Amino acid sequence: MGDQVQCLHLLVKHAGSRNPSSWKSPSITRSKEEAISQLHQFEAELRTVSGSELVKKFSQLAAANSDCSSAKRGGDLGLFGRGMMQKPFEEASFSLGVNEMSGVVDTDSGVHLILRVQ
Repeated sequence: MGDQVQCLHLLVKHAGSRNPSSWKSPSITRSKEEAISQLHQFEAELRTVSGSELVKKFSQLAAANSDCSSAKRGGDLGLFGRGMMQKPFEEASFSLGVNEMSGVVDTDSGVHLILRVQ
């Protein structure tokens, strides 16, 4: 597998997140369970499409719903290598094939869906 991957992600923060605020809300109070439930809804919606349609729909959902500032880029984190992201995020990203989406990935930042695009 290569040295770098490019991923889109959709982050849902919760009250226990490292920094429970975002561009959408100055104070996030949802529980971790509520955040995971919200991600499962997005995941179910995304599992109905594939290929370029998956990338397009994922990007739209991330732009509207992600608690990460990458939302303004449709969740695009650009290319990154090992050691640049939190370990669970890195492991999930590098284990995915191109145009493959993760299930829920839990990090100190919150819970994520990850779509590898390169």
